[in-house]
Amino acid sequence: MKPKSQIVNIPVYEPGKPIEEVKRELGLSEVIKLASNENPYGASPRVKEAVLAELDNISLYPDGGAVELTAEVARFLGVEPGQIIFGCGSDEVIALICRAFLVSGDETIMADQTFSVYKSNADIEGAVSIEVPLSDGKHDLEAMLAKLSSKTKIVWICNPNNPTGTILSETELTGFLDQVPSNVMVVLDEAYFEYVTDLSYPDGSKLLSQYPNLVVLRTFSKIYGMASLRIGYGVAQPEVIQLINRVREPFNTTRAAQAAAKAALADQEYVANCRIANAEGIKQLQAEFDRLGLDYFPAHGNFIMVNVRKPAVEMFQSLLQKGIIVRAGFGKYPNHVRVTVGSEEQNKAFIHALEQVLSEDKAQV
Repeated sequence: MKPKSQIVNIPVYEPGKPIEEVKRELGLSEVIKLASNENPYGASPRVKEAVLAELDNISLYPDGGAVELTAEVARFLGVEPGQIIFGCGSDEVIALICRAFLVSGDETIMADQTFSVYKSNADIEGAVSIEVPLSDGKHDLEAMLAKLSSKTKIVWICNPNNPTGTILSETELTGFLDQVPSNVMVVLDEAYFEYVTDLSYPDGSKLLSQYPNLVVLRTFSKIYGMASLRIGYGVAQPEVIQLINRVREPFNTTRAAQAAAKAALADQEYVANCRIANAEGIKQLQAEFDRLGLDYFPAHGNFIMVNVRKPAVEMFQSLLQKGIIVRAGFGKYPNHVRVTVGSEEQNKAFIHALEQVLSEDKAQV
């Protein structure tokens, strides 16, 4: 059985190592996972209530158009319902965009160290992925503009960028959008939008009327604490959403996820509290990195990418032995790990383990 030639060399996405697996492999009773940028405080209590209420409807298909949720999100963002599409996480919306717009030979532009799903989905469609090096961990917009050609279909901007956590200001972003041809789609991935406190940071949903070629992605997996329910969405002009909808499978989001998302959206006080706690966690970790003399990128999501002064894969294994799971394996940054901002106690445990590893390394020199 012969597969598509373009998928043969696509790497399989490797999610963060599960807590249960680490406990089993290493015989540990306590493990802290700071690898997948999950909300350490979980979801709003309203979300749990909404999911429990849906248990009586397990035998029923979900609303294929997510009509009620679409209306709620549209009101929240100040857009029309026809401008929204939901997916099994924003990951699926990325896949749908690629399926709807990319064909073999098209070009798509992205940073060289960003969310890997952009490239993998473009590769599946046979498109050519042009990866532009980051500049100090940040999208190099001028270099990306220089790569535009008649073959360019989509440009991907992750803001905040995953894994580096850096952001583009509204001035930087709009200056870039002003120079992108109107026939080139710009996908602005704002998965960590709700965590950002920097006042220069743009709200992509407010730019849609000015830039018809813009598509904005959001998710309920991060600050809303609903990663296991898999629901995210895209916002764009109605004609763009109609085309993406043509390649969407029916019933791609569940009843429980839709109900939970409505409940989560209604509890913005919970979101605000998580944002405040995350900002305090960033300060806590940055202060400890400064004390340890470790360089890190400015953090604007719920994670920090830090230079641990040794091969990151070795640090990953050393921390794993101490019951701490972080993320490593970022090819352009071989000595960096990405650590999720946890609760105050989780952050303390991570720093304690990190300091132990660094001390052990120093003792062996």
